[in-house]
This record gives sequence, C-alpha cells and structure tokens, in this order.
Amino acid sequence: MRQLVQRPKSALQRQLLRTLLVCAALYLLVCAGCASYQRRFIYLPPVFTSQQVNEYAKAGGLERWASPAGKPIGWKRLSPNQPAQGHTHGNAGCAFQCAHYADVIQQVAALDVFMAEYPGYADRPGKPTELTLDASAEEAFQLLLPKGRVYLIGESLGTGVAAYLAGRYPDKTAGVALLAPYNRLADVAQAHMPFVPVHLLLRDRFPAEDYLRTYHGPVAMVVAVHDTVIPEVFGHRLYSRYAGPKKLWDIPEGDHGVVMNQPTEFWQQIVAFWQSGTPFGGHD
Repeated sequence: MRQLVQRPKSALQRQLLRTLLVCAALYLLVCAGCASYQRRFIYLPPVFTSQQVNEYAKAGGLERWASPAGKPIGWKRLSPNQPAQGHTHGNAGCAFQCAHYADVIQQVAALDVFMAEYPGYADRPGKPTELTLDASAEEAFQLLLPKGRVYLIGESLGTGVAAYLAGRYPDKTAGVALLAPYNRLADVAQAHMPFVPVHLLLRDRFPAEDYLRTYHGPVAMVVAVHDTVIPEVFGHRLYSRYAGPKKLWDIPEGDHGVVMNQPTEFWQQIVAFWQSGTPFGGHD
C-alpha cells in the first residue's frame, strides 16, 4: 500500500517539473526574441526614395540641409524675417514630415528651423541606434553653433536625443521643448513588457533624466493624458526630477499623436517661456 501511494506522487512531481522546465524554456525564448529584435520594436523608420523625399519636402516648404562638405543632415526652413532671433533644432520621425513645426513656430518668432534626419530614416543611409541617433543629432547641432542661440525640440523617442544634446551642450542650448517625453526608455519598455527583464536586456536606453542633470535652462514638456505609447507617468516623472526652470502642459483629451500637433497659440506660450527662462501659470 505504501508503494501504491508513493508512485502517483512521484509521477505528479515529474510532470510538474517537466511543465516548469517547458515554461522556463518558453520564457527564455521570449526573452531571447525580445533581445534579438528589440531595435525593430524601437525604431520604425519609414523609407522613401530621394525623389519622393524631395517632392514631399518641397510641398512642405523645406529645403535640404547639408554640411559644408555636402553631407546630408536633414531639412531646413529659414525665417522669412531676417536676421533670425535664433534657431530651432528638431528631431522626430522623418524630418521632412515635420514641416508643421516650422509653420507654427515661424508665425510666433523669427526663428530658423532646422530638422535633423536620423540614419536609416527617409533616404538617409545608415542604421538607427542610440549611438547613431545621438551622433547625427550632435553633428547637426555643431553646425548651428556659429549661428547663435539654439533651441531644441524633440518628440517621442527624439525627446531622449534632445535631452542628450542639452546635457552635452548646456551652455549652448537656449531652451528645450519635449513633446511626449520620458525619463528613461527602459522604464517605458518595462511598462509595455512587464514580464520581461527589460532593464537587463535593453541596449538603447536614452536616459533623458540623467542627461538633463547637467542642463539648467528652461525645459517645456508636453504630456498627453491618454498617451498609450509613452504613458503620462513617465513624462511627469521626468518633469518632477528636472531641477531647472520648467513648465508642464497636460493635454487632457490627447493621445500620442495629438501632442505633436498643437496650434500657434500653444507655441507662443513655449517661446515666451523659453525667452523668460522662468515658469509661468500651470504647473511649476
């Protein structure tokens, strides 16, 4: 009788162990897949031919921006009112698709607008990684330094790149605007994949809050309450941890896409905040 009781128990233990081993193997496969394809989750670069890009850019009133050696950097639209009061340097999806920033900003102030194109996006060669995005943005920023005051605008993933530039060149950055920002990309990714050890696996981290510790100028942040791509908590976290002059705009009915399309009146407030260097109204 004793053996008859023990045998089923032993079989049950073996079955449980096999199940646990299978689950562990599947979990490791999921982690390995996330690690191998992580950049495909982060970077979704639209690719166009040069002819397509030129046509789209021309329709948006943009012209090619190149280095003195002729290397493609991105796109630009000079202010119709010269001399310009300063220059905005933006980074986003495909830069030529961001002509709306120049539309609204240049209605507010005499600013030249320059947009850096990331490697691997549109018709620019290369592969997007944290290192290549930061390097391309830094190259673009350095081209603007002799021109005078530079303001930085970043949206979504690009807010980490804008924060990198501000921290790298704190004395050369007159102001920053971050649309749908985050404190660390690893925190955002972890929220989307709570059962994967993202902080151990992620290679491209974009630690925006670390970069901004060496910058002490005005930072405007715009957060959408219903943003499911970069939930508002991460923008609020970055805002609370920034020690310099800051201003937060919460878009109560907005999602990720709405943040990027704000009217002229909105940019009037941001430019005024940049130029004052101190918070006004709203949150502080």
